[in-house]
Amino acid sequence: MEILVCVKQVPDDSVEVHLTAEGKPDLANITPVVNAFDTYALEMAARLKEAGEGEITVLCIGGEEARNSLKNCLAVGADHAYLVRDDRFDGSDSRGISHILMCAAKKIEEDTGKKFDLIFCGKEATDAALGQVGAELSELLGTGVITNVIGVEFEEGQVCAKQETEEGYRLIETASPCVLTVTKPDYDPRYPTIKNKMAARKKPIGTIKAEDLSMLELEKTGEDGAFVKTLKLYEPPKKEAGIKIQEETAQDSAFKAVAMMADAKVF
Repeated sequence: MEILVCVKQVPDDSVEVHLTAEGKPDLANITPVVNAFDTYALEMAARLKEAGEGEITVLCIGGEEARNSLKNCLAVGADHAYLVRDDRFDGSDSRGISHILMCAAKKIEEDTGKKFDLIFCGKEATDAALGQVGAELSELLGTGVITNVIGVEFEEGQVCAKQETEEGYRLIETASPCVLTVTKPDYDPRYPTIKNKMAARKKPIGTIKAEDLSMLELEKTGEDGAFVKTLKLYEPPKKEAGIKIQEETAQDSAFKAVAMMADAKVF
């Protein structure tokens, strides 16, 4: 079983992001980390590997600083890592990112002589929250896709995934290869041990550039190739302080709350 996990390095989503005077996110003092949903995808892949046999390859599009994130992935279950780095890819939209990932996945398969049975992605990136790359990647690869996965089993080329929906859960089966987009399961990603961290430092990280991708259509990537462009960013409005209602009884508090809402004409 060969597994590919696509990851993205994003600003730490536990830190509040503000805009600079130029209207751009001020990320100078925010530590970059692996996208949270991608860490769930990697943990799910690692558990699946441990239940059977196979290897996990992680793939990331980003700058040189993303190597640290890939090292962390190697320390928590990944066997191989590749960084796709080319300045011309900067500013790519979801279509461009999916196209680059598809080309990179095909190149890795050609170079290693292996075929990926499962391709994991986080359901969305916490910095943009578009949730499009996984589905677009499956379209380009010509495979099935199961979204919002919280559990998966793989046996004899068949994938059975537990999908989370607004109404509950459902089990979906498809043949491999396929793409799985992962939401938060009922467990957390593992922490790397010191031993695994030391071992990860010694593992090589492959570098892939645009000229290495024979299937690449460069005009689909970068800002010039983007169908979707960000015109302007806004910070969310600050929440106004609430009003504390504390009458002598709960009934009096409820009456006062209803009266205040009636005065404000909210119903």
